Amino acid sequence: MTDTLKPDLCVVGAGSGGLSVAAIAASFGVSVVLIERDRMGGDCLNVGCVPSKSLLAVADRAEAIRTAAAFGVQGGEPQVDWARVRAHVHGVIAAIAPNDSAERYAAMGVQVIRADARFTDERTIVAGDAVIQARRFVLATGSRPAAPPIPGLDGVSYLTNETIFDLTERPQRLLVIGGGSVGVELAQAHRRLGAAVAIIEAAPRVLARDDPELAAVIARALMREGVELHAGVSIERVAQEDGRIVVTLKGEPPQTIAGSHLLVAAGRKPVTEGLGREAAGIKADKSGIVVDRGLRTSNRRVYAIGDCAGGEAGPYKFTHVANYHAGLVIRSALFRVPVRADLAGIPRVTYTDPELAAVGLSEDEARARHKTVRILRWPVAENDRAQAERATDGHVKAVVTTRGTILGCAIAAPHAGDLIVPWALAYAKGLKAQDLAGLVFPYPTLSEVTKRAAVEFLRPSAQNPWVRRLIGLARRFG
Repeated sequence: MTDTLKPDLCVVGAGSGGLSVAAIAASFGVSVVLIERDRMGGDCLNVGCVPSKSLLAVADRAEAIRTAAAFGVQGGEPQVDWARVRAHVHGVIAAIAPNDSAERYAAMGVQVIRADARFTDERTIVAGDAVIQARRFVLATGSRPAAPPIPGLDGVSYLTNETIFDLTERPQRLLVIGGGSVGVELAQAHRRLGAAVAIIEAAPRVLARDDPELAAVIARALMREGVELHAGVSIERVAQEDGRIVVTLKGEPPQTIAGSHLLVAAGRKPVTEGLGREAAGIKADKSGIVVDRGLRTSNRRVYAIGDCAGGEAGPYKFTHVANYHAGLVIRSALFRVPVRADLAGIPRVTYTDPELAAVGLSEDEARARHKTVRILRWPVAENDRAQAERATDGHVKAVVTTRGTILGCAIAAPHAGDLIVPWALAYAKGLKAQDLAGLVFPYPTLSEVTKRAAVEFLRPSAQNPWVRRLIGLARRFG
C-alpha cells in the first residue's frame, strides 16, 4: 500500500545542510519528511570533515613526538600503529553519529525515510513506498569525488576521500593527484604518519586558488617535511605495473612517478542525477542544480543547498556554507522573508600545519575593484606565544581601503581558522582596521597577530610631522 504524505517541508539528503533544515524546521513545529538513501550525516560525518580532521589530529601528535627534542623532551621517530589510528578515526565518527541519527531526528518529530527520492511531477516525490506532496522541497544531495579524464585511471585501483579512511595499513608511498585543500591536508597527514608522499598538481602551484604569498608558506612547510611537490605538470597516463601505481608525466623525456597507493583529490562534482529533475522542471548544469541568489531552483517550490547547488549559490563547497544556506532557506520557505545568499564573507580554511585561512577579497581582486588599497602584514614570528611554541611560520596579510575598511584578509599560521574569525566579522560588518587595532587582545596569545597587523594601518600617521610634534610636546610637558 502506498502512503501519501503532505508535509510542510520535504528535505532530500541528510548531510549537514539537510539535517540543519530539518532540525530547525521541526523546532518551529513544522511537519518535515527527511529522505536519505545512504548514511545519515552525509559526507562530512562519514568520509569528509570528521574523519579527515581526526586523522590530522593523529598526525599532529606524531609530529609533536618527532620534534620534541627542541623543547628538551626526548622524542624521536614515532611508532605508528595503523590499526589504532584507523580505530581512532572511526571512533570519532561513531561518537558523533548519534547526533545525526535517524532516531534522534524521529524524536524531534521528523519523519525519516531511508530510500532513493525521485520527482514524478512538479510537486511530488516518490521514496520507497511513500509519495510525498510537500508545500516546499529542499534538495541537499551533496557532491562526490570527481575523476579527471586521465588515460588509464579507470584501469587502476585508486583512493578518494570516500575510501582512504578505510585503509587497513599505512601506504608505503602515496601519490596524490590534486594540490587543493583535500590533497595537501591528506598528503601532510600521511607524511607525518610515516608514508612517503608526492603531490601531482596541474596548476603552477599547490593551493592555486589561494593568495600566492600564503600558499607558498604551506608549500615550504610540506617540502620541509619531505613531501614531494610536482606542480605545473600534465599527466600523460596512469598504469598499474608490478603491484605499483605508475604515473607518467608529459615531457621530453616523460617522467614517471611510482607509488604503492594513489589518491585522487582533483575536485568534486554535485550529485544531481536520479532525482527525476526533468519531471519537476528543475534545471542543472555542470556547476550543480541551478539556483538564484535566494537558493530557489527553476521550480519555485524547490530549493537547493550545499554542495549540490550551483548557479548563483557560489563556488564554495563547505559544511559551513551548507549550514548558512539552511538558515536562508528556513527564512524563505517558512517565513516568506526575502533572502539573498552572499558568500563574499564566507571564511575558507585549509587545515594543514600551519593552517591557511582567508575571507573576503584577495589582493588581486581588491586591486581590480579599487583604485588604491593598502596591504597590512604582520609576521607570526613576531608573536611571543608563537615563539614559545616554536611555531613561527607564516603571517597575516590584510587588504584595506585608504580609509581602513577591510576588504579581505588571508592568514598562514597555527590555528589560522580561528584567527580569521575577527577579520570575517569585521568584513561582514564593514568595520575598519582601526576598530581591530583598538581591541584589547589577551597576552600572550596568537590572536595578537590580528591587532599588530591592524595597528600597521596607523603607522603612516605616526610619521606625520605634526603628530610627531604633538608627541614631543606631550613628552616635554607630561
